[in-house]
Amino acid sequence: MSSYDIIIIGSGPGGYVAAIRCAQLGLKTVIIEKYNTLGGTCLNVGCIPSKALLDSSEHFHNATHNFEEHGIELKGLKANITQMVNRKNEVVAQTSAGIKYLMDKNKVDVINGVGSFVDKNTVKVVDNDGKETLLTSKNIIIATGSKPNFFPGMEPDKKRIITSTEALSMTEIPKKMLVIGGGVIGLELGSVFGRLGTQIEVIEFATTIIPTMDLTLGKELTRVLKKEGFKFNLEHRVQKVENKGKSVVLTALNKKGEEVTFEADYCLVAVGRKPYTVGLNLEAAGVTLNNRGQIDVNDHLQTNVPNIYALGDVVRGAMLAHKAEEEGVFAAEHIAGQKPHINYNLIPGVVYTWPEVASVGKTEEELKAAGAEYKVGSFPIKALGRARASMDTAGLIKILADKNTDEVLGVHMIAPRAADLIMEAVVAMEYRASAEDIARICHPHPTYSEGIKEAALDATEGRALHV
Repeated sequence: MSSYDIIIIGSGPGGYVAAIRCAQLGLKTVIIEKYNTLGGTCLNVGCIPSKALLDSSEHFHNATHNFEEHGIELKGLKANITQMVNRKNEVVAQTSAGIKYLMDKNKVDVINGVGSFVDKNTVKVVDNDGKETLLTSKNIIIATGSKPNFFPGMEPDKKRIITSTEALSMTEIPKKMLVIGGGVIGLELGSVFGRLGTQIEVIEFATTIIPTMDLTLGKELTRVLKKEGFKFNLEHRVQKVENKGKSVVLTALNKKGEEVTFEADYCLVAVGRKPYTVGLNLEAAGVTLNNRGQIDVNDHLQTNVPNIYALGDVVRGAMLAHKAEEEGVFAAEHIAGQKPHINYNLIPGVVYTWPEVASVGKTEEELKAAGAEYKVGSFPIKALGRARASMDTAGLIKILADKNTDEVLGVHMIAPRAADLIMEAVVAMEYRASAEDIARICHPHPTYSEGIKEAALDATEGRALHV
């Protein structure tokens, strides 16, 4: 039996970052990973591979639709999905190797195999050959992430009815694809194939796409994606999806309760993800789950067994890689006796369509529900000189501020490079800036960031300059 200061189960963003921080703090650390590559869902079948395909498909889309306007003439243009997937695989392999390098650099032991609890201080690891290793530690972190979710009637067969995992390795460009779910995963992967020529039809139960974000963003993104050929069926409840051999047939009830059917080559099930705790044998350690399958934790990320911590997708909150990373650092520092802090209200959310969508803080709907007094400033992207120069004119930036104090309460944008632009808002809100504070900061011209300044000016007595 090997003894450590900390055992970490799972090598995704939460797990591997926790391992690095534990090692930096002088703790003897081991990380357990069931697969042969490090990085978890995010690196292998999530964030990184999806962004690689999004970039490839965006290049193709621009070459097809925008290059001629820029004075670039091409002939015989075609999409090579095999090469796109090969490039994606290379990006994943390089990034995974980078994580292994970081483990070696920080002297973190890595053991491949399935980890399960023997008791609250002992973990058994079984590798692919059935060999068992026992590890003991004062503290243990659970960072096992999540798996694609699905509901009765839409069970994936991984052939025609697929999840994001299978979509990332497809070898053909379908003529038509149904997407169940108008959230981040469905719209991002729908964008990949839509740009390559696939007809995308979204089936969504809610009244809007990206329903957890500010309603303005859902409306604007719907308008943008419709121009790109997306079809949307909102307020539809999926009843069943059937693989017919060379096609799929989806049956749903519309908002009137009428039965409607849709047919396509493939159906992507993208209704979120669920915590993955299978095989951990949590009962042996006394760790409990809530009715959503999440591991309950306190404000210090401790489970009901104080020396066992849990973080990332297996606990409450948004399933975001960067949220897991922050929690990984938090858990490591708390174990080391420090007093870390996370402001969950200021964890930004991003949708990597084009234009990108990003949001931080309160939505307008949340402020209304709370009875808060607020004011709104907004600015259209098309009014920016930089946007006209790049032909990226869709979108807007919206700032919500307290009506009395002017403190910024939420920032929501659909804009080119919104995933990067949102950090200005996060920093400002971390230091409790007012809309006028942002408005008085000099922004370089011409840039997309000027839209943030203009929206802040608009929130400050309607003082926007360029609209």
